[in-house]
Formats: sequence, structure tokens, C-alpha cells
Amino acid sequence: MPKDRATLAAFAGAVVFAGLNFVAVRFSNRELPPFEGAAVRFAAAALLFLAYTRVRGIALPRGRGLTGAILFGLLAFFGAYALAYWGLVQAPAGLGSLSFALVPLFTSVLAVSHGLEDLRARPLVGGAVAVLGIAIVFGEQLGGSVPAASLLALLVAAACAAESSVVVKYFPRSHPAATNAVAMGAGTTALVALSLVSGERWVLPSGAATQIAVLYLIASTVALFALVLYVLGRWSASVTSLQFPLTPLVTVIAAGVLAGESISSRFVAGAVLVVAGVLVAATGRAAERALAPSVKPA
Repeated sequence: MPKDRATLAAFAGAVVFAGLNFVAVRFSNRELPPFEGAAVRFAAAALLFLAYTRVRGIALPRGRGLTGAILFGLLAFFGAYALAYWGLVQAPAGLGSLSFALVPLFTSVLAVSHGLEDLRARPLVGGAVAVLGIAIVFGEQLGGSVPAASLLALLVAAACAAESSVVVKYFPRSHPAATNAVAMGAGTTALVALSLVSGERWVLPSGAATQIAVLYLIASTVALFALVLYVLGRWSASVTSLQFPLTPLVTVIAAGVLAGESISSRFVAGAVLVVAGVLVAATGRAAERALAPSVKPA
């Protein structure tokens, strides 16, 4: 791993932005229906990405590239975030962040099932440790006030995020900004449809905390893209993905300070096992088998 300060600073920034996102979603959910909140966030971010591509003269994906971008958006921005926002209505921010810490582990499993990587022992061992940790944490939450449906939604959300990064490998390469503009547009369209079907009543946020949270989520979506893209240009994708198991550290601290969420010793013990297992699994991934050239949008 390169030790240049700029890349380390960009990686740290990505971890902080991602960790704070889960707390911001909890504030957004206090006033906005979950699907509306997610739709507003990604609609604004999609417009910003689209404006960037127009200014820079970047072509939007076409043909199979367009199909891949839409599929990526439906998995990453609709499936993952519809479930995440809905789950975080009743689940604490720290639990949401911990669930997404499993993304590198889920990616390893899905990459093997898709035939992109070979099965290796290290990811299996790390996965077993992470599963034990998540069982400890979820067991505690089930004994509290968090519904099982919310916990399941967060896990499936993480799996959708992981599947999106695997599926996109099957489609031709396109510029990440253009891919994200199309993907977020597709995800937003699906989120709006789901919001209407589920009977959500759209409202404008009136509280200062909610307004700040929504604006932060829009800005952080774009900032994360820039930071992760910068890091990916200097580090490997596997090393860059280690941001996921590190984000719960930021989320738990921020949730305690900003949202008054408390954590128990059992949660800490389970979280340590999850992070350790994911780190073992992610750092033991095999090299990908050759496929059509593609790029993983941030």
C-alpha cells in the first residue's frame, strides 16, 4: 500500500464521510419518509454528476454500457438504499454502518458465485468470524426494540451493494461520472415509484437538523465519489474497499455525540468480530478472472 499522505488523507476522508452518512440518514428519517429521503438525495446527486459530464464533454454510456449502468443503479441506489433508509427508521445508525461493513465479505462470496474469483480458505475463515460477530450484535438488537424486519433489511441492503459491484464487471467500461449520473437517475426513478406505491406523503423538511442532514447527504455523495476515485487511482480496489469495515468506528462515535445513541459492551464485542472477520476476508481475496473491461463506479 502506498504511504503518500495525500492518498491516506483521501482514504480517511472517505471513511469519515461514509461513517457520518448513517447518522445523517437517521436525522433525515425524522421528518422525511424513507423512500422520499433517498430519492431526493440521489436525484440531486445525479443532476450534479450529469452537469459535470456536460461541462467536461463526457459521453453518457450507450448500448450494453447503458444497460450495465441502469442495472448498477437499480442494485446500488434503489435496492441498497431503499432498504437501508427503511431499516434505519427504527435501527440505530451504528447498526446500519456495521451491516454495510459486511460489503467486502459479501462481495467476496458473490464474486466466487459469479465465477469471477476462486474459492479460498481465508475469506471463509474471515466470513465465519464476521457472521459470529453479526449474530452477537443482532441477537442483542432483537432483544431490544429493533424489529427483525429492520435488521434483515440492513443485511439485504449490504448484499445489494455488494452485488452491484460484481454485476457491473460484466459490462463495458464507461466514465465513472457518466455511469453514476445514469445509475443514480435510474435508482431515483425507482425510489420515486416505490414511494408513490407505498403511499408516502412527501413533505419539505422544516427542522434545521433535517435540512442540514439532507444537504450533507447530497454533498457527501459527490465528495465520496471524488475521494474514492482518487484513492482507486493509487491503491488497489481490495485495499480501497477496507473503508467499509472502518466506517462503524466513525458512525458509533458520531451517533453518540450527535444523536444520543448509546452502545453496549456486547455491541462492541460483536462489532470487533465483524471488523476483524471482514479484514481477514477482504485481504485474502483472489485476483479476479479476466472479463470484459469495466470499471467499478464509486
